[in-house]
Amino acid sequence: MFEVKAATFEIDGKPLLQPVEHRFTEGKVYGLIGHNGSGKSTLVKLLARQQPVSHGEILLDGRSLSDWGPREFARRVAYLPQHLPSAENLTGRELIGFGRYPWHGLLGRQSSRDRAAVERAIALSHTETFTDRLVDTLSGGERQRVWLAMLLAQESRFLLLDEPLAALDIAHQMEVLALIRQLCDELKLCVIIVLHDINMASRYCDELLALHSGRVLAHGSPDEMMTDATLEAIYGLPMQVMPHPSAAHRIAVAC
Repeated sequence: MFEVKAATFEIDGKPLLQPVEHRFTEGKVYGLIGHNGSGKSTLVKLLARQQPVSHGEILLDGRSLSDWGPREFARRVAYLPQHLPSAENLTGRELIGFGRYPWHGLLGRQSSRDRAAVERAIALSHTETFTDRLVDTLSGGERQRVWLAMLLAQESRFLLLDEPLAALDIAHQMEVLALIRQLCDELKLCVIIVLHDINMASRYCDELLALHSGRVLAHGSPDEMMTDATLEAIYGLPMQVMPHPSAAHRIAVAC
């Protein structure tokens, strides 16, 4: 598991993330919610070792993150940043194959296990039709699925996703989240995802962690978090929560 123990982050003495205490376990989708600048991406970057903890510590399987070697860490944790790196002139299969880097190095030759992991990732993400196409020619939703396939090829147990829906229309948002939900259930992964749409978070996540001004304001299941008062405290405007007309989760609208 990930165990966050009073972890903070600051720049030039200015705190961007106040002490956070939380545990993230396998088999669940965790949604990080809150307004812009609340600390969601900062927390994900600390978990992904993209930024060092200023105070406190974060443990992975009982070991401090600083004790893990880079490739050893990448075999357990996969990170998808908010702004994706360039995939110029890469086909879908080539990009997915980069997920095997933690296992054989940059110059290592792919083994039969590597090739099998890539094929498995393609099948799990339903990206067969994209493997021979250039990634940059794909639509937003198709491109996100190929990047997710790369993370699956990495065979990590923890997926850290920083606003993966930001550039997608609502149909592709639901498509990507449904895939993430399915992968978590089938593979018992831990997925930590930054989301802006509270209704998407309520529908697809097991637990929500709300941040506000760099602090954890509240956390719990969607049923526990989806109340008028809690959402108003998180987003700073009146919200009304009601049952979804055809599903089990609740939805919220601004008043």
